[in-house]
Amino acid sequence: QLDPFYASIILFVGRAWDAITDPMVGFFISKTSWTRLGRLMPWIIFSTPFAVISYFLIWFVPDISRGQVLWYLIFYCIFQTLVTCFHVPYSALTMFISREQSERDSATAYRMTVEVLGTVLGTAIQGQIVGKVNTPCIKSPLFISTANSSVAMEELNMTHETGSLTDTRNAYMIAAGVIGGLYILCALILSVGVREKRESSELRSDKPVSFFQGLKLVMNHGAYIKLIAGFLFTSLAFMWCWVEGKKVWPHIPAPVNCELCFPGAEEATLTIPLWQWFLTRFGKKTAVYVGISSAIPFLIMVAVLDSNLIITYIVAVAAGISVAAAFLLPWSMLPDVIDDFKLQHPESQGHEAIFFSFYVFFTKFTSGVSLGISTLSLDFAGYQTRGCSQPSEVNFTLKMLVSAVPVGLILLGLLLFKLYPIDEEKRKKNKKALQDLREESNSSSESDNTELASIV
Repeated sequence: QLDPFYASIILFVGRAWDAITDPMVGFFISKTSWTRLGRLMPWIIFSTPFAVISYFLIWFVPDISRGQVLWYLIFYCIFQTLVTCFHVPYSALTMFISREQSERDSATAYRMTVEVLGTVLGTAIQGQIVGKVNTPCIKSPLFISTANSSVAMEELNMTHETGSLTDTRNAYMIAAGVIGGLYILCALILSVGVREKRESSELRSDKPVSFFQGLKLVMNHGAYIKLIAGFLFTSLAFMWCWVEGKKVWPHIPAPVNCELCFPGAEEATLTIPLWQWFLTRFGKKTAVYVGISSAIPFLIMVAVLDSNLIITYIVAVAAGISVAAAFLLPWSMLPDVIDDFKLQHPESQGHEAIFFSFYVFFTKFTSGVSLGISTLSLDFAGYQTRGCSQPSEVNFTLKMLVSAVPVGLILLGLLLFKLYPIDEEKRKKNKKALQDLREESNSSSESDNTELASIV
């Protein structure tokens, strides 16, 4: 029931807030002492209940005539902060469970498979519960002569029955409760089933440096900057497809539309093991080029062909296969960057959370930017909230948002990945050099302990 302009403002401000909280959470994690549960796991455990409460309040409609925008803005920012407290340590666990690159790659593949599966599950739950509520469209021709969304909202408020609004509110609250329950269940499984290994991430001779020194070192690491830049543009492209996909085909039945609101998510889940095999066989950079670029011809089909159910499924399957590569491969390349950083700066330690915090930020940033720009673009094009039909400008805008824009972002992202310096040969050299450095560090530490004991 908010004007699209205010919804966009909430999304943009929330993402700007993320730009502050993500590195700050990374900073506090890097300063966290090891406990019986580890360094990362306490953040996951203690943030979960508060994140569920704030998520529930995002969907709650307060009984106030003014201040609803402020209400949603506050709880949206709180929720994003608490999700950061979960997602940054959760992602960084990859570096704390093993030293072996192959085992980290395998763990990343499992993690991304279940993340995509969770996206499908959450989308299905939300869509099916909310979709059962019949919200009548506006049949007034008012939207044809005006692009003012506030007028459309007034028309909606006049024609929408109070009972239907109540049912809609209840449906969103039920969906939020179910998803919150899944959040708690998955956090419980994670905390019970995963154990951190302190020796997996640190060299014994490391000397800690301050956060700002570490941040400067991280952001000056060329391989990391090229990787996150490529990840930013490619993930933004596929997030854009996610946001716009279900709007381009309004004639598709609701159950099918709900299934496809994350394009080809089932295919993405099934093909992640395939890409895991592909990267071990041909290398990660080759897998990035092949996997991500394969979506381009099918995205062009959206713009040049009339939409129908068959084309929808073809595009969804192709996009799903590319989504698997776009989200698995950059995440599997990040531990290689951290290993490369450790070789160049062996005196620094404890920066894993900083590396992962910016990755997490860009993941959330892309979804927020795509949602915000999408909403503003449709508002400017004259989009009618719950309109039974839309102006031709809206249909053209949607076509561009789901085809031309993602293709351009993908090409730019692939160009940046081309500049990424860590190929398979360098990755193997780094692995050998890091292993030698650890052995030298351990032998030096043992020698010092023996000398100290003899002195005593």
